[in-house]
Amino acid sequence: MTLSLEKVRSNLVEVHRRIKAAQARGGRLHQVGVVAATKYVLPESMGVVRDAGIRMVGENRAKELQEKWGRFRNDFEFHFIGHVQHRKVGEVVPCVSLIHSVDSLRLVKALNERSGEGGIDVLLQVNVSGEESKYGIVPAEAAAFLEEALVYERVRFRGLMTMAPLADVAEETRPVFRGLRELRDNLAPRFAGRYQLSHLSMGMTNDFEVAVEEGATLVRLGSVLFSSGEGG
Repeated sequence: MTLSLEKVRSNLVEVHRRIKAAQARGGRLHQVGVVAATKYVLPESMGVVRDAGIRMVGENRAKELQEKWGRFRNDFEFHFIGHVQHRKVGEVVPCVSLIHSVDSLRLVKALNERSGEGGIDVLLQVNVSGEESKYGIVPAEAAAFLEEALVYERVRFRGLMTMAPLADVAEETRPVFRGLRELRDNLAPRFAGRYQLSHLSMGMTNDFEVAVEEGATLVRLGSVLFSSGEGG
């Protein structure tokens, strides 16, 4: 993907404008972080991403993460937003400040073993929609999952993540985002002594405004930032 600095910069300005408008509609005052999904951005184009003013990037694959982190570790805060393969944990952990997609105790154990003294911040991926094609635990199992994860002291859960189904109308995704927020609100007091469940990673290009209205703290955006088409 070839990127235009001017276009990415203008897309980012427009994204922030839309986020602020969505916050106003939803009565949300907290800061919303933009995690640029750079899966289709070539390593040699990451300088454009940096120069456009983007500071958080999310990668889906360990190999691409390592390559981009090796070249741009001082320019970005790297997140991992894809499914984490257990055999890749050792490659992912050193490169990232947050993993969005933890959904098994086996993975928690592996992260605990490979994260070292500093530990690792993660989000619990929840399949709110119930789609079989999506990763994540079901909402009803979230509390028990976090209880079992307490023994892995180097893994710090900082919130929840979900993916909404693709919808022709963004409004149709609202129940998924609202469900994740309500789940987080129920879990946060219960685990306050161990985890600070402040983050809600939800919302992508097609539905991020609805997610922000419902309380997203992190939105994962790709084509709306990097498209060269009219309106981004």
